[in-house]
This record gives sequence, structure tokens and C-alpha cells, in this order.
Amino acid sequence: MEKDLDPQETAEWLESLEAVRRAAGPERAEFLLRKLATSTRYLNTVPTAQEPPYPGDLQLEERIAAYDRWNAAVMVSRASKLGLGGHLSTYASAAWLYEVGFNHFFNGAEDQVYFQGHASPGIYARAFLEGRLTEAQLDLFRRETAGGLPSYPHPRNMQDFWQFPTVSMGIGPLNAVYQARFNRYLHNRGIKDTSASHVWAFLGDGEMDEPESTAALTLAAREGLDNLTFVINCNLQRLDGPVRGNTRIVNELEGVFRGSGWNVVKALWGSEWDDLLRSDELVSRLGQVPDGQFQTFAASSGDYIRTHLFEGLDVAQGYSDEDLRRIVAGSRAGHEPRKVHAAYRHAVDHRGAPTVVLVQTVKGWTLGEGVEARNANHQMKKLSNDEFRAMRDRLGLPISDEALSGELPPYAHPGPDSPEARYAAERRRELGGPIPSRTVSHHALALPATRPFDRIAKGSEQPIATTMAFVRLVKDLMREPESGRRWVPIVPDEARTFGMESLFPTAKIYSPLGQRYEPVDRDLLLAYKEATDGQLLIEGITEAGSMASFTAAATSYATHGEPMIPFYIFYSMFGFQRTGDQMWAVADQLGRGFLVGATAGRTTMTGEGLQHADGHSQLLASTNPACLAYDPAFAYEVAEIVRDGLERMYGPAAEDVFYYMTVYNEPMPQPAMPEGVREGIVKGMYRFSEGGGQAHLLASGTAMHWALAAQQHLKDEYGVGVDVWSVTSWSELRRDAMTTTGVPYVQQALAGTEGPVIAVSDWMRAVPDQIRPWIDRPWTSLGTDGFGLSDTREAVRRHFGVDPQSIAHAVLKAVGA
Repeated sequence: MEKDLDPQETAEWLESLEAVRRAAGPERAEFLLRKLATSTRYLNTVPTAQEPPYPGDLQLEERIAAYDRWNAAVMVSRASKLGLGGHLSTYASAAWLYEVGFNHFFNGAEDQVYFQGHASPGIYARAFLEGRLTEAQLDLFRRETAGGLPSYPHPRNMQDFWQFPTVSMGIGPLNAVYQARFNRYLHNRGIKDTSASHVWAFLGDGEMDEPESTAALTLAAREGLDNLTFVINCNLQRLDGPVRGNTRIVNELEGVFRGSGWNVVKALWGSEWDDLLRSDELVSRLGQVPDGQFQTFAASSGDYIRTHLFEGLDVAQGYSDEDLRRIVAGSRAGHEPRKVHAAYRHAVDHRGAPTVVLVQTVKGWTLGEGVEARNANHQMKKLSNDEFRAMRDRLGLPISDEALSGELPPYAHPGPDSPEARYAAERRRELGGPIPSRTVSHHALALPATRPFDRIAKGSEQPIATTMAFVRLVKDLMREPESGRRWVPIVPDEARTFGMESLFPTAKIYSPLGQRYEPVDRDLLLAYKEATDGQLLIEGITEAGSMASFTAAATSYATHGEPMIPFYIFYSMFGFQRTGDQMWAVADQLGRGFLVGATAGRTTMTGEGLQHADGHSQLLASTNPACLAYDPAFAYEVAEIVRDGLERMYGPAAEDVFYYMTVYNEPMPQPAMPEGVREGIVKGMYRFSEGGGQAHLLASGTAMHWALAAQQHLKDEYGVGVDVWSVTSWSELRRDAMTTTGVPYVQQALAGTEGPVIAVSDWMRAVPDQIRPWIDRPWTSLGTDGFGLSDTREAVRRHFGVDPQSIAHAVLKAVGA
């Protein structure tokens, strides 16, 4: 509990509130409390008089910022000559937000910084000044086929530089929360001391419209993530116009964050406002002016501002129209390093809760009157020579008129031995090294013993689902002495559905609060057990949050030098369809781990119907270049795929891929693993059952059992002998065929056979049709195209024409019987 510094005043306020409650009712008292709890006056949280001393050389830092502003604008303008575009205004408004961080806060050895995607030109410009990038590289901005710089933060395309992809708006803030949480997870489990790390997320006020941007705010507050700071650049503009034309985005965000339990720091006004803000009436008026109108003030004349903002206020009498124009147009806390530093210091010193810094800027600042605070400035991709001359003069850079007379504006650098370059290098050395920087010090994990895999390979006469086979395998792997503690099971509140409750009392559920209650099932063998060092991440009903946890764990090998083995298990329908954007981002971030789509297939979830019946996630997964998608039929296939994944992602020659495996909830007998099929399982197909070779049934997943039943039916009733092939991955067969310079594996496997091919799966026909171009004989595919239905498995399979009888009919038609 916080200490009450003035109990008498508290008692007086409580007495006043009680009087309101008696006179006007409890609703009125609650309204007043909500207003007080979620908003404060429209002023800086840290007044000028309380700002701490600035720790750096402001003159040099202003010179560095000027060079970075210039080179960011030049880079985009030069690229635009080729029609490549770029963004000028975002970094122009946010330059000091980054520069203060680079010079005084970002720890290169400990911190993780999520840079706003549209500000990337400025981050490249800073790296250029530090000597990390060359002029030739800047000149290849957005020209990646020539070895140039990617448009935005893309770790896959610039692997030693960017850490986090952020330009798919909403993913950055969500991932930042779960990254901060995962840092604590590593610490609490004793894997790495992350107590000195801090996560920074730089966001735009318009980006906060994305639902993902605010989806995890209460999690961050609930877990006390004071290792997390959001910096929201409130330049009041999004791509087309005001973020909130008729209201105020700062007030809205303050209410959202404060109501979610965050510490809120406002940095709104520059120092030239100080005397004006002595007027309570002006402060009140500023807190009521809609953002759309304030944007108009920022681009208007002093006379207009005096008439419409300061009318009737004595505080403006000592100011000329030009003074008012200058102050209202550009005096913002976000453009003054002292105020940015004060806000950041307040944020990082706060304990017990995450902090959001709401900092006001002018979009396009220093780019000239034709750009600053204009609705269209997001679409402005280049400056004219005259605009560059004006910018040069404003920034005080030593660039001649002659240098600006050519077709392309020149880059500017003070020299590697200049005071500016030496100062920047010194600051980064003292703060632990360059940032952004992605470093991989790979050390291979010891592969687990063969015993867990051998146990699965023996098969089981007792029917079990492949979902349960996977869970049993991982449970055994988590007991491994060296790699076991590196498994990170992630579940969105469906652990019992997937048979994972046996992990509750052994691996335990992670909670930084431990378990402060007695669980209702405490006397049971599989009691619900939370612990500060728990291994399971039970995320609640949030696939987006679960995927963000997977991302943090899957990239820990680079972020922390600690390879972790995440597996995120979920209803397959709610994976690639719901969170495919995050799966694309984890590929960009070079994540490694296992995604497990459980209860897979269009027909296996009895009674659930259209919204749950997944017949297409394998197709969606095939579009992700970093994803290896498998659809195993048997438990031993599951085990071999996991074994292969551990070797490929965590072995000596680790690859930047992740696995997607679909498993089923239909209990079936599990055969023992045949001899000589390991290669086929990994590469995508092998012959499981020879039956005469008149035709060839290719089946994946649970459809394998229908194909085997059809094989027997054809033999018994029609005397037709067919071979049945297990296809573990249609998409891997396709990739091999597209990239090999020799004979595709699918053709190697079928070599020496004759007869038509009939493919069947619990997926839409486009999934097996991926390999159709490499089948040089009659081809038929059966699948579950269309929406799912609620009914028995047998009825739905008959409806889609994939039951054993329908398969047999397709074979008979193909062989002309």
C-alpha cells in the first residue's frame, strides 16, 4: 500500500465525496472519481522547474541531430527520384525522441528497442553518422535487389542491424509488451539475468487505433512490467488527416493507459509556453481545443491564433503575432531534448508499473512550412532544392549553394574524426554498444536422447489422437537434463482440451505473483499450480497474445543469446487465419520454434461447425517462406518431425525456420514405425502400404485412415489393388520440386510405379493440388472445399466426398473399373 502523506486532507476529500454521494447519488460520485483517475491537466508531467540537469553536451547533440535530420530527408528524396518513395515526416517530428535515447538511454547490451517503422530513414541516418553505414548504402535505400537498405525494420533482410519488424501497425506494441514479459520469464526461471534490460516501443498516435496496440495493456500492468516504456509520438496526424479531429488523442490515450494501470508521463509543451501556461484559463482552453483545430492553429498566422485561441486572455498581451505564431506552430516538448530527457528519466525511474510517455510534436518539423502540420505530409516524398536550402539554413549545416544546385541533394557528414562523430561513438560505447544491432552468438543445443522418440515409434494398440501423442512426446522431452528447461509451452486457455493438464503440477504455470490462493482442485493429482518459476505460459483467450509470446521465445537465441524451444498449441482454425500477420512477422524476425495446429481438419471436430472447422490452414502456411508445414498421420511421424525440427533449428547448422504441424483430436490406433521411412517423413512422402499398385492413394493426416479403409474395401469388394502413401507435407514436396536442379523428390518416390494417382486429405483440394504439376499421370484430388458443418464425422465426410466409400469410388473411376 502507498503511504498516505496527508491523512487529514484525505479525510476531508473523502468527506466531500460522501457529501456528493448523499446529495447527488453514487453514480455522480463514481463519475467524479473516474474523471480524476483517468485524466490530468493538459500540461507536462515534469514542469520546467523540476527537470533534472541535462547530462550531455547539448550543442554537439543538436549538431548530430541536424545531420541526422538532413541525411534522412536526402535519402528519401534521392530514392523518390527513382519512384521508390519513403517517409519524410515521421522521423522529422520524432528526431529528438530517438536522439535522446541514443545519447542517454538505449543500452546496446541489454535493451530492446522497437523503432517506429516509418522513422527508419532517421535510424539509418544516425547509423551513417556513427560510421556503421556508408553513403553508398544510403543511396541504395529501398533497392534491396542491389544489396541496399530495406524500407522498414526487417531483420530477415538486414540481419546484423534490425531486431524487430514493426511496420505492420499494432504488432510492435503488442510484441513489446510480451517481450518485456518474456524478459521477466527468463529471469524468474533462472535462465538469464535480465534485471538490467528495458524494452522501448516507439509508436505513433494513429497506430494506437489498431486493436493489437492496446490489447495487452492490462497484462503489462497486472505483471508490474516496469521494464517497459511506450513512447507515443502525438503529432496529432495519421496518414490522411487528424488522428482525432473533434476530440483530443492525448486525453483519450491518457485515460486508456491510466485506466489500465500504467504510469502516464505527458510531455506536451515546449519551454516557450511556460509563461503563457501560468494562465489557468489558457490551460483549460487548451484541454478543450479539438486536435483538428489545434493543427489548424499550428499552420496559421499569429493574428488568427490571437483571435481564436487567446481571445480575452491577458497573458498574450506581451507577445507579438509572430511570437504567437512561432510558439503555437512549433514549441513542443518533443522538439526539446531537455524535456524529452526529463520525461524518459521519469519513466525509467518509475517502479511497479509500465510507463507510457505521451509526447507532442509537429509532424514534418524542420522540413518547411509546406510540410509541417499539413494533412498531406505523409505522402510528401521529396523536397525541392529551395526547400533543402531553407532546411540547411534552419539547421545551420555547412553545405554550399553549389552543392545544392544539382539534380540530387548531397549527403552531409562532419567527418569520422569530427567532434560530432567522436561524441556519438563515445555515447554508444558508454551505453553498451550500437543500437539497433542484432547479434547471434549461436551455440547448438544438445539433441535429446533417442528414448522419447523410440517410445513413440513402437506404436500403440490403444487408440490415441496425434494431439495426445505430441503432448506425451514433449512432456518426455521437457525432462531432458540439458534441453528440457528450454521448452516454452504456450497455450491460449485450452490446455485441458489438448491433454496438457498433466503438466500443471510438474512444469507449473508461470506467474510473477506465484500462487496467492488455494486452487479449488488442490487435493487432486493434477491440481492447477502457478509459480514464479513456472514453465507453462497459459495466456488466456488471446491468440494474438500467445503468438506474441511465441515470437519472444522463438527469437530469444538472438535477443538474449539464449535459445529457447517454444511450442504454441492452438485450435488450428484460429492460427494462420487469425494471426497470420504475426506469423509473417516472426518469419521476418527469424524466429524458431513449433506451431501446433490442434483439432485440425474440416471434419474432425464433431458438432462445432463452420467457425471451428479448419480445412485451409495448411494452404495458408504454405505461403510463408520460413514455415515448414506438416500434416502427420501417425504418432511416429509426429515424433520424427519434432526430431528433425530440433536438429534443423537448434543443431550446429541452425536454420532460421519454424515448423507448423497439424494434429488431430480423433483417437486412432497408432502403428509402429516401419523401417526406412525416416527420410520420406521429413521430405514429404513415403509408401506406407503396398496393395498391388493399380492405383496410388496419397493421403495426409487423418485422411490416411480413410485411405487405408478404402484400400481394404477395394480389395475385398472389387479385387482392385492400390498402394497407400503417407504424405506428411504437400508444401515441402512442392518446394523441393520448385527448387531442385535434379529430379523432384515426389517423382523419385513414385518412380517405377504406374497407375493413376488419387490424393485425399481433410483439407481443401488446393492443398494436395500443390504437387499436381509434377505428377505425370492421371490425377484426382478429393478434399473438403467449402464451409464446415456441424454433424457426426461420418456424415460430414460423406457430405464432402472423402469417406472411404467416396475414395473407393474415385479410384474405380480412375482405373476405369
